[in-house]
Amino acid sequence: MRNKKGDLRVWWIPQVPMKAFYTSVANLGEAKNMLDTLARYDKFQLDNNIKHDYSNVGGLHEFDGKEWLDWEDENGNSIDDVEGPNK
Repeated sequence: MRNKKGDLRVWWIPQVPMKAFYTSVANLGEAKNMLDTLARYDKFQLDNNIKHDYSNVGGLHEFDGKEWLDWEDENGNSIDDVEGPNK
C-alpha cells in the first residue's frame, strides 16, 4: 500500500523501550479513539495482573508526501490536545 500526502497513522509503544505498533486511521476522531482505547487496554492489563507494569507512549503521524511526521494542527496542537469522543 502506497502512502499519500495527508494519510494518518497511530503509533503505539506498549512497553518502552520497544518498537512501535502502527495502524492507519481515517481521521482525527478515529485516531483519538484508537489512542484512548490502547491506553485503557494497557491499564486493564495492569489492573487484572496480566502485566506487572508498563511504560507506554503513543501519538499520531501524518504523511507529508515523503515521510511520516508528528501530527499538529495549524495552531501547533498535538493529538493529545484534541477533544475525543469520550470527553
